[in-house]
Amino acid sequence: VQLQASGGGLVQAGGFLRLSCAASGHTVSSSNMNWAWFRQVPGKERELVAFIRWSGGGGRTYYTDSVKGRFTLSRDNAKNSVFLQMNRLKPEDTAVHYCAADTPPLTILSGLYHARRYSYWGQGTQVTVSS
Repeated sequence: VQLQASGGGLVQAGGFLRLSCAASGHTVSSSNMNWAWFRQVPGKERELVAFIRWSGGGGRTYYTDSVKGRFTLSRDNAKNSVFLQMNRLKPEDTAVHYCAADTPPLTILSGLYHARRYSYWGQGTQVTVSS
């Protein structure tokens, strides 16, 4: 599985960005894959931002508290891509953002928020939010 992240940039506080994660080697429409976005600032560990495992017509999601109500995961099967819509951006959202994926089912108890649980990573895309 190869992932290609894009969509980062410089935006003012209160603005929005949509990050894209284009996948190859696995279809985003399948229900046997975890998809996640992490972010990292210098000197800190990579932090989970959002997680989804699609099943049926919906999916199981997890958003870190600081982005709940502002960020939303979605997918486009035709583009085989996963998206992170980021609204009402804040300066503290500034970080390099990474998309990640892996196959085994993950839960909060099994550590879906741990970067080491994911085998597949895209390159980072920088998000900078000015105040």
